[in-house]
Amino acid sequence: MENIIKGLDEKPAIIGHSMGGLVVQLLLQRDVAVAGVSINPAPPAGVFTTEWSFLKSNLPAINPFLLNRPAMMTFEHFQYAMANTLPLDEQRAAYDRYMVPESRGVPTSSLGAAGKVDFHRPRRPLLITAGEKDHIVPASLNRSNYQKYQGTFVTDFKEFVGRDHLLISSQGWEEIADYALDWLNQKVE
Repeated sequence: MENIIKGLDEKPAIIGHSMGGLVVQLLLQRDVAVAGVSINPAPPAGVFTTEWSFLKSNLPAINPFLLNRPAMMTFEHFQYAMANTLPLDEQRAAYDRYMVPESRGVPTSSLGAAGKVDFHRPRRPLLITAGEKDHIVPASLNRSNYQKYQGTFVTDFKEFVGRDHLLISSQGWEEIADYALDWLNQKVE
């Protein structure tokens, strides 16, 4: 991602969701963007919670005994972890559209050096968002992530009431998109 961005004529504003939200934080500390929006980001290394919903949602993906095997979330796990506020038909449609086997190495590598954020390093503006009802990355965890930045540079936080982890791909996604766009228009020179 960094190489692609560096190949552009000018620095972009970047937006990422979940693991992509962590990538936004990492790219901002490398000074390759004018601003970033981290939507329900995966937590950086060292930012953790023992909240049950987080543990229940994430442990299957980071099971050290299955590390070399791809992870495929079951529909029932997806319902709980990612789409817990959606009606059953929307849960099924989202599962069929978005779920693919994925590497367990991605979430486990973010627990170490690959996911290390320097919260005091100079960087451009950052917005961290959270869904109030998100189980896989609880709002309290995103608030903790945000609080690590306190006192350093422009960092804002917005919690979307009643929303789960799929807030950008379910009904009402325009609210999140509009908020992010308005925020970027205010912060980018």
